[in-house]
Amino acid sequence: MIIGLPKEIKTNENRVGLVPGGVQALRSYGHTVLVETKAGMGSGFDDAAYIKAGAKIVKTAKEVYAKADMIIKVKEPIKQEYSLIHRDQILFTYFHFAAAKELTQAMMKAQAVCIAYETVQKPDRSLPLLIPMSEVAGRMAPQEGAKYLEQAMGGRGMLLGGVPGTEPADVVVLGGGIVGTNAAKIAAGFGARVSILDTNLYRLRQLDDIMPKNCTTIMSNPYNVYKAVTHADLVIGSVLIPGAKAPKLVTREMLKDMKRGAVLVDVAVDQGGCFETTKPTTHENPTYVIDGVIHYCVANMPGAVPMTSTLALTNATLPYAVEIANKGWEKAVQTNEELKLGLNMVDGLITYKGVADAFGYKHTPVETVI
Repeated sequence: MIIGLPKEIKTNENRVGLVPGGVQALRSYGHTVLVETKAGMGSGFDDAAYIKAGAKIVKTAKEVYAKADMIIKVKEPIKQEYSLIHRDQILFTYFHFAAAKELTQAMMKAQAVCIAYETVQKPDRSLPLLIPMSEVAGRMAPQEGAKYLEQAMGGRGMLLGGVPGTEPADVVVLGGGIVGTNAAKIAAGFGARVSILDTNLYRLRQLDDIMPKNCTTIMSNPYNVYKAVTHADLVIGSVLIPGAKAPKLVTREMLKDMKRGAVLVDVAVDQGGCFETTKPTTHENPTYVIDGVIHYCVANMPGAVPMTSTLALTNATLPYAVEIANKGWEKAVQTNEELKLGLNMVDGLITYKGVADAFGYKHTPVETVI
């Protein structure tokens, strides 16, 4: 199989979908790997490293897409790439279709085979290809929130952990999954007063056992969310429903009762966000203000730390990429239930129910296309 690695072109996206070690692994099975020149530079991997691993360097993304049977990326294709994708071409990347109608329609039109990192799922319902970036984004969220709480950045002028004789900041984490747990861990480590809200009582019991004493668990419901958010200095949104839109837990009305200069960090922005006022931002222009509340809604947070993020992501994605390359997508999906759940679209048909439901489109069960 010919595998293509294009350079990411989303704003400030410096990650890359395959490292030289991954190229070497795929080459060992007899596959050809085409790498667009400078694709790995942002993550610290130059063309020479890819050549040494056995890749062929090509000058343009157009050439990569034209020749490759499978494209491995990090972020979803953007408008400039739509016309490059051809029928039956495998795309293995993050898509987050349920929050992107234009992308969904473009991939339906292209009739590509879309296997989404974010819906590959293990029997225990964990999301192995989302976890690494969730860990990174979760750990980044308090770091970014702390920065924008500084007065020079428009915030309340608070130090997250305070100092002796002063109160620390109140940090509220919505969602006790991978992102929320990592966010709470870092915020608590800073010395903040942390509250984690979740609807799963069993998960709250687990968190209560493992988190430090400055971290409190609270059952999530509209009353408790309102109470927590309106007392918070920093709110981190980390709710995830695999393959579907995130629920809007913080409403526009709640902002009016929040502290001026408080910060909202929406890590769920890729799935539409869990704040009603969320709109995607970039690392170049990461924030905006509504009702005196700072919103940080960068859609590719891990892209700011590409050396860490690329290695963490490719450690998880490579075994699946090798399986797809060795078996072809149909056999890989037939024999691997985890990849079967990752299949979102084939031949213009939507095979992941959460995506179809998001737009009222017809859902085609995977079993009918393999």
